[in-house]
Amino acid sequence: MKSFIQLIGAGFIGACIAFGIFSWNGTNSYEGPFLDHSKAHLVNDLNVSPSLAGTMDFVDASKSATEAVVHIYAEESDQLAMQRRQQQAEQQRRRDPFGGFFDMNDFFGGDIFGQNFYRPKNGTGSGVIISDDGYIVTNNHVVGFADYILVTLADGRKIEAEKIGTDPSTDLAVIKIKESNLKEIGWGDSEKVQIGEWVLAVGNPFDLTSTVTAGIVSAKGRDLNIIKGEKTIEEFIQTDAAVNPGNSGGALVDAKGNLIGINTAIATPTGVYAGYSFAIPSNLVKRIVDDIMEYGGSIERTNLGIYTYDIDKSLKEEMKLKVDEGVFVDAVEKRSAAQFAGIIPGDVITAIDGTRIKNGDDLVELMKYKKVGDVLNVDVVRKNKKKTIPVALRKGI
Repeated sequence: MKSFIQLIGAGFIGACIAFGIFSWNGTNSYEGPFLDHSKAHLVNDLNVSPSLAGTMDFVDASKSATEAVVHIYAEESDQLAMQRRQQQAEQQRRRDPFGGFFDMNDFFGGDIFGQNFYRPKNGTGSGVIISDDGYIVTNNHVVGFADYILVTLADGRKIEAEKIGTDPSTDLAVIKIKESNLKEIGWGDSEKVQIGEWVLAVGNPFDLTSTVTAGIVSAKGRDLNIIKGEKTIEEFIQTDAAVNPGNSGGALVDAKGNLIGINTAIATPTGVYAGYSFAIPSNLVKRIVDDIMEYGGSIERTNLGIYTYDIDKSLKEEMKLKVDEGVFVDAVEKRSAAQFAGIIPGDVITAIDGTRIKNGDDLVELMKYKKVGDVLNVDVVRKNKKKTIPVALRKGI
């Protein structure tokens, strides 16, 4: 009995000593099964740094962007479809005077037994509100063909829109609805976008309105040669955010919800998303939108109408030139802007509007944003004498 009492006493003393040591060291040093709630972490946050965890929260960006993204339904009337068909036939006759003489559409292109073989186009896409008074940017391929455009806002209101203008060379268009106090998107700087940065694609794929997908920027400055036409401008942002038919014209935004691109295309063997999507960078969008809104119509890109060579040592010696850089005019197209202005073969273009032209790449870069009606001051060297020639850019013939 005495031993049992001694054993209990020893145990009690040991417990007191242990409690004293634990209290002296402090509870934060204790690594047993009890949780220190001041430092508790959720399991799925253990491998995520605080800074990355912050950027992974897209709730605010999604809310801001979806309020500024609209659904677009576009339709072509029978009359416009017929006009389009006639224009296509005329273009075909210009290319081949005899190829368009007999055309099955001339026999079966109209209404036969109530069936319209002109097949007016219609389709859906997305758009982004860029001003609180109703201006919306979208893709040209979403609305360019249409004369009836219906916009559905994020709150469900449906409003008919008018087409302000288009730029087929960049696949951009501006439309407008008669509405005020709209939620407009904030502009981001696409030049500052970095590869690996998180982005959101916001739009209406498969008519599923206000859909948000996330991905990262995987490349910049992509030239895919997908915009139809002789003079196009392509420098896409490539992402792996899921984009599908109906997303065209929608917003690509950064983690703050600011617009950094207009979703335009996907790389796909099936017609649906297969891993990569492409957006027109916001800085280019802003420039084209400003042009469209200033001129109030479709923008037609043009060129000088010349064929050139870069100045190198052999050309300099052969043509006895006294310039070290520029582009040598080898030929001038008939009825082109250059011909009407008086530029001739043998001229060396050294500058345009004060900007030095060192080679053909400089000329292409400078000309890519020029429009029909622009007047350029072209500095040339002719027979080793300098002169400036004003050139009014013309519509291609």
